[in-house]
Formats: sequence, C-alpha cells, structure tokens
Amino acid sequence: MIFAAKPWPERTEINVDGRAVSVNVRVNKRARYYRLSLSRAGEPVLSVPASGRWKEARKFLEKQTGWLGQRLENHPKPVFFEHGVKIPFKGCPVRIVSSASIRGQVTIVDDETGPGLLVPGGKAHLARRLTDWLKSEARNALEERSSFHAARLGVSVKTVRVRSQSTRWGSCSRAGVLNYNWRLILAPPFVLDYVAAHEVAHRCEMNHSDAFWAKVRQTLPKMDEGRAWLKANGPALMAYEPRK
Repeated sequence: MIFAAKPWPERTEINVDGRAVSVNVRVNKRARYYRLSLSRAGEPVLSVPASGRWKEARKFLEKQTGWLGQRLENHPKPVFFEHGVKIPFKGCPVRIVSSASIRGQVTIVDDETGPGLLVPGGKAHLARRLTDWLKSEARNALEERSSFHAARLGVSVKTVRVRSQSTRWGSCSRAGVLNYNWRLILAPPFVLDYVAAHEVAHRCEMNHSDAFWAKVRQTLPKMDEGRAWLKANGPALMAYEPRK
C-alpha cells in the first residue's frame, strides 16, 4: 500500500524572546536544506525541501530563535497610514492630513507645517483612499517609464499592473505583463525608473545573465544608483502599510 505524503502546514508558530511569532512555510522543490529567512515585509519564512520531514523542520526552526529574534528586532517596524503620520512620496517626506470633506481627491498641500497629502472622507476612509490614490500615481508613473524603456529597447509591453507584493518590486511575464509594487511611488523617481528599466529588460532576457544587465544599462546608464538605493532602503519602504 502506498500512502500519500502529508501536506506541509502553511504556517507555524515559534517562541522568540517570550512571544509567539508566526512563520510562513514554503515548500521548495529545488531545495536540499532547510532555510529560514525574513521577507522584505519582515515576515519569517521557513523554506523546506519537498522530501523533508516536519519533525526535522521544527527542530531546525527552534535552533534559529536567536538569529530570528535579532533580525526581527533590527527590521523596520510597520508604518500605518493615519492622520499626522509622515510618509515619503516620490522620495520627499509628506504629512498625512485627514479632511472632513466627504468628496474630492487627495490633494498635495504645503502650509506652515510643511508639505502634506490632504485626504478627504474622514479618518475612517483615510487609509483606503490614500492607498488608492498612491496606486493610481504609481500606475501612471510606471506606465510612462515602462513605455519609455520599451521604446529604447525595441520591445513591447502588454499591460502594466500595480500590486501589493510583500517581497517583490516587480515581475515580467513572457506575455509582456509587468507587475509592480505600488510602494515604488514612495521612493525617489530614479528608483522607480530603475525598476521599470529592470522589468522591461526582461522582455529581452528572461533571466539575470550578463546579457540581461547589459540591456538594463543600455536603457538606463545610471542603473547602479537606483539599484543601490533599493538594496539599502527597500526593507524600510516595504514597512509602509495601508492599515493595521
């Protein structure tokens, strides 16, 4: 008699410095070893080989509590969209201001307290309305920069979408669909431009070979500036969340 393998749990909990921490479990068919990592959003992820055993995985995880505790302590804490909170917009700090006005669009203002984003609808709808507006701004900017780089590289782009990925800044499908993280609108424009050039270059090379990076540099000679900024500041950017 052949028994089907027991499915791996989607997540588990582990005690770290006296508190319960949820850990996502991901089965990697190519993996040979157990691996614990932290996503850009600060979520612990346990990668396990398909041939592994849950008892071994738990034992491995329990040995990593010291490492995990240190990484969680150093990782940027979530920043939620609330009245008075400061967030970056196109690389510049702005203050979120809730407006009692029911109707209207998010407006960029500048008064004695400095630049801000005036969000209509009251505090109950602030997070959703501000997020929708930021996604719209991100889509407009990414569509423009994607078209620009596609023209320079002589390729086509089918669709540009903005999403709320927790670990990726962008992706490109073989059909020409580009997915971007809306948080790119929070970064300086040259960072958004780098990610757009990166994903469009995948229309030429669906890999990260030397030929691929040559394509990125062809359309964006200063690619290193955006790449370095994202590597240094990406985790902090991922910390911005619409709501608790």
